[in-house]
Amino acid sequence: MTIRTIIAATCAALAFPMAGPIYAHDGEAQTVTKNFEAAIPNIPGKSLIAVEVDYAPGASSVPHTHAKSAFIYAYVISGAIESKVNNGETRIYRAGESWSESPGAIHSISRNASKTEPAKLLAVFVLDTNDNPLTTPVK
Repeated sequence: MTIRTIIAATCAALAFPMAGPIYAHDGEAQTVTKNFEAAIPNIPGKSLIAVEVDYAPGASSVPHTHAKSAFIYAYVISGAIESKVNNGETRIYRAGESWSESPGAIHSISRNASKTEPAKLLAVFVLDTNDNPLTTPVK
């Protein structure tokens, strides 16, 4: 068995048991589900984590930051998400659109832009393997 086979098997084993809701903010109709997690074999000390964020109509996230080392790519799967990162403009992203967040960014607005339709986004994190927690509310 080669080292590549071992790494591939380990990544696959890590990815599948991680499915399932991992948190929802109190009082918010939002669910976050981890759908993938693996160490990046050619970048020692780095991992990739992907989560789906489901927003009920009108739901929002509290202002937050992410793990200190996290670079994030966010892709709207369905619906429309209103978002503001750092001092950037507040924008509505529709299904098929995306944005990124640099390490240390403050995500002050993240909400479903619709009061009647659900919305879903995929957030892909590239971060230091042991950098936790993924999300921290801003006080």
